[in-house]
Amino acid sequence: MPDCLFCKIIAGEIPSHKIYEDDRAVAFLDIRPINPGHTLIVPKAHAADLRESSVEDAAHAIEVVKKLAPAILAAVGADAFNFSANTGAAAGQVIFHTHFHVMPRFGGDGYKPWVREGEAGDLASVADRIRKNL
Repeated sequence: MPDCLFCKIIAGEIPSHKIYEDDRAVAFLDIRPINPGHTLIVPKAHAADLRESSVEDAAHAIEVVKKLAPAILAAVGADAFNFSANTGAAAGQVIFHTHFHVMPRFGGDGYKPWVREGEAGDLASVADRIRKNL
């Protein structure tokens, strides 16, 4: 995609701090990190988000996550990491090219991705509606 920021990074048209690349994916440091070592894993095949990516591309990107996460944690001395994908604008996706975040975490770092309020609602009804849409 000619206007896609991540496609331009993959093509080498925009500089990045790449930490890994193979024939199907690239990984580079996020320029607005949650913590040092925050890495984006991006399939090379353009798709707007996870829903549009092939199963093969998504699975390969997760294999890359499993390969890189221990090295990222060791490099920055992190205790753990969050793994996520923002899928769609309402979920916070800003760049519409499938990508996964590996965000190193440190005890007491203050980052709180899962702040919850309110009740769970009718879980049985929601589960039933999801099953009907499969």
